Amino acid sequence: MGPDEFRLMLDYSSDVHWMVDCQAARVLYVSPAAGRLLGREPAQVQAIADALLADLPARLVRFEQGDESRRTVRRETELDGRDGPVPVEIESTLVATGAGLRLVGVVRDIRPRRALAQQQKKFASMLNHEFRTPLSTIDGAIQRLEMTQQHADEATKKRYRKIQEAVDRLLAMMDEYLSPERMESIGRARQDDTIDPAALLEAVAQAARQRRPAITVTCGDLPRRLRADPAGMRLCLEVLLDNAIKYTPADVPIQLVASKASEGGVEFVVSDTGPAIPADELPRLFDKGFRGRSAAGITGSGLGLYMAKSIVEVHGGNLSVHNLLQSGKNFRIWLPIAV
Repeated sequence: MGPDEFRLMLDYSSDVHWMVDCQAARVLYVSPAAGRLLGREPAQVQAIADALLADLPARLVRFEQGDESRRTVRRETELDGRDGPVPVEIESTLVATGAGLRLVGVVRDIRPRRALAQQQKKFASMLNHEFRTPLSTIDGAIQRLEMTQQHADEATKKRYRKIQEAVDRLLAMMDEYLSPERMESIGRARQDDTIDPAALLEAVAQAARQRRPAITVTCGDLPRRLRADPAGMRLCLEVLLDNAIKYTPADVPIQLVASKASEGGVEFVVSDTGPAIPADELPRLFDKGFRGRSAAGITGSGLGLYMAKSIVEVHGGNLSVHNLLQSGKNFRIWLPIAV
């Protein structure tokens, strides 16, 4: 292939090719693809090519000192296109020629690559959600069966364990292959699916004490780790604590308690001694978008309690509320976790 044919190939390549005279720090060649990529006139493209030389002096110093680590450099950046920033990958290499040292490079448009990566992440996220929701329901249901059917025969218990093991295996595979983070970090550790009840309650309370200092935490005789989704349980407790703060006077103390439940399983209770909930509103309190009469003048969407109840039910548990005899109310999360 002769020089003219080689130049023709570069001129019509979809990538932008360029060459710099290192001694003169002068651009010798920029392929016409630069104008097509950035939607600019040749003179404007020349200015962009000059900007690519910003680190050339430092690279030359290291090269002359015998440092080969910067002979070839590849990086991602954005160039100023006519219609806005254009994400690109710039690869450049120092090459010794008979005419002197040259910096030769290629600029690749990475918009298609980024668009594909975004589509892959969206697809993985969709699959993750569509599979995780029913699996979490099965997970919560089988835990509840194991706890409530402790007197079942050994064959039935064995089936429960096989279902639980299958769910665990599928959830692990989703964390390994279908999580959005997997698109960015290969070989990541499986997401934690347990909580430390004492640490969780204290973390939620500590974050809320800036708004209500009188928040106490009490944990009964529970294991250090309980099987539950950490982010989901934290959101539930934050919703309940936020409601307790918003709908009680500033001097009313709030308690967070985690303990074994009398009917088996574990319970998390958020209680206060503020105003009771009107009896006619209790049945609708967890409905989507419902806001009671006491919500007048208080910001909110009516979705917090609905979301919290949905998360708890996915775990196979329930979220309930009842007014106390003297004053105040208890919001109670119950989970079918064996302790």
